[in-house]
Amino acid sequence: MGSKLKNIGLISLGVIAGIGASIQFDAIAQKSAAAPLPLEELRQLSDVFGLIKSDYVEPADDKKLLTEAISGMVASLDPHSAYLDKKAYKELRESTQGKFVGLGIEVGMEDGYIKVVSPIEDSPAYRAGIKSGDLITRLDATPVKGLTLDQAVKRMRGEPNTKITLTISRKDEDKPLIFSILRQEIRVQSVKAKVVEPGYAWLRVTQFQEPTVDDMAKKIATIYAQEPNLKGLVLDLRNDPGGVLPGAIGVSAAFLPKDSVVVTTNGQLPSSKASFYAKREYYANPGNDPLARLPEALKKVPMVVLVNTGSASASEIVAGALQDYKRATIMGTQTFGKGSVQSVIALPPDRNTAVKLTTARYYTPNGRSIQARGIVPDVMVDEYADGDGLNGLRLREADLTKHLSNDTDKGPEVTTPKVDELEEAQRIAAAEKKRKPLEFGSKDDFQLAQALNQLKGLPVQVSKVKPEIRSETDKDDKNGRATKDDKPVPAEDGVIKKDLMKNEKK
Repeated sequence: MGSKLKNIGLISLGVIAGIGASIQFDAIAQKSAAAPLPLEELRQLSDVFGLIKSDYVEPADDKKLLTEAISGMVASLDPHSAYLDKKAYKELRESTQGKFVGLGIEVGMEDGYIKVVSPIEDSPAYRAGIKSGDLITRLDATPVKGLTLDQAVKRMRGEPNTKITLTISRKDEDKPLIFSILRQEIRVQSVKAKVVEPGYAWLRVTQFQEPTVDDMAKKIATIYAQEPNLKGLVLDLRNDPGGVLPGAIGVSAAFLPKDSVVVTTNGQLPSSKASFYAKREYYANPGNDPLARLPEALKKVPMVVLVNTGSASASEIVAGALQDYKRATIMGTQTFGKGSVQSVIALPPDRNTAVKLTTARYYTPNGRSIQARGIVPDVMVDEYADGDGLNGLRLREADLTKHLSNDTDKGPEVTTPKVDELEEAQRIAAAEKKRKPLEFGSKDDFQLAQALNQLKGLPVQVSKVKPEIRSETDKDDKNGRATKDDKPVPAEDGVIKKDLMKNEKK
C-alpha cells in the first residue's frame, strides 16, 4: 500500500477486530469433505510435526503446535478468515450482542500512543474523568510506545471488577495524570438519533448488533413523536465497520418496499447461494417485528445516507440496497469495500473454539459485487469544508494483502488521481493535528450540513477530488451502478430459511 496511512477510525474497546465482519453464526460444527484428502501433504505435515518434537532445541507443546498450524492455515486464505481461540470466540459473541468488558473508550493511534477519541457515556472511563484528546502513555507499568493498537486494546480489556492504571498526557497539563479504573461490562448503544432542526432528523448506526433493529425502531418512534411531519432523514453510516447480517437487513427493510431483495450472496456451498429479503423472518425472531410499529410515512421520507472509508460490510449492504432502489441519495466518500460473508463455525469437541471462515461474497440487489470496490456515493462530499482529512488516505479492502477479487468487475479499479503519497500524507497529518476531533452529528459536522442542504434543495459543496470511475461495462453506468432500467435479479431463492437466521443469532 506504499505510504498510505492506516485507518485511525473509531475503535471501541471490545468491538470485533478487523474491519466489519458481517457475521453468520453457523450451528454446523463439521461438514463432510467435498474432495479426497491430500494424503501426501498430510504425511509431510506429520513428518514436520515429528521433526519439531524430536529435534527442536527445547520441548514443544503439542497443543500449541497444532493450534498455531490451524491458525496459520486459516489466516493464509484472506484478511478476514481466522481461527478463534476460547477468548477470541467469547469476545466475538459478546461484541455482536452489544456488550463487552473493558473501560468504555473509543481510541486511535497518534505518534505511537493511544489517543482517546471519545469516552462512552456513563462508562468507567467516562466517570473517571477521561477526556477526548487524552494520550495514554502507560498501561499499568507497560509503556504504550511500541505496542500495536490491538495489543493495547487487549491489555485494557480483562475480567470484570479488575483494575488497570492509565497514565495520561493531557494538553495544558504540566504533569502526567494517573487514573485507576475498574473494568466493567460495557453495553454499547448501536443506534443514536436526534432531531437536528425542525423537520429534519439524524439517525446514526455505529455498528450492526443483535439489538440494532429494535433500537432503531425505538429511536425512529421517538423522532416521529417530536416531528410527526418529518421532511427529511439523514442515515449516518460513517465509520460503521459492519456486524451481524440480520441487523443490516432490518435497517434496510425499514425504508424499502415490503419483500424487496436487500442483498444476495454466492459461494461454493449451496446454502451460500441465497437472497435476503425485507421480510420479518430475515431480521427478527418469530412473533417480534419491531418495524411493524413504525409509521408508513417512513417508507417515503426523503433520505440521505452518509458513508466514508470506514463504512464497511453490513453498512455497505444497506447503502448499496438504498442506492439500487433509488430510495436515498448516498453522500460522502467511497466505502471500504468489504463484500464478503464470514461464517463462524464452532469446532468440536467442546465448541468453545471456532473458525471464522469467508464463505461467500455479497451483491447488491442489482447484482453489483461490493468486494474490493465498495459503494461509490451519488454525491462526493469531503469530511471537512477544506478537504477530505485523513479519509482519502485510510486503508481500504483493496489495499489488504490476499484480499478477494471483485468477481463481477471487468473494468479497472476505482482510484483517486495519483499524488506523491508520502508528501500528501505528511501535509494532511500536519493539518489534522490542528483540528479538534470530529463529533458526528454535531454543529461542526460538515458532511451532515451538506446532507441537510441536499434534503432542502440547497447547494451542496461537493468534493474537489473525484474518483476515476471505471469504464462502462455490461449494463453499469459511469458510476459503477446498474442502470435505472435494470431490475433486481436475486440469486437462487429459498436456500437460507428461518432456521439459519436463528443460528445467526446464537
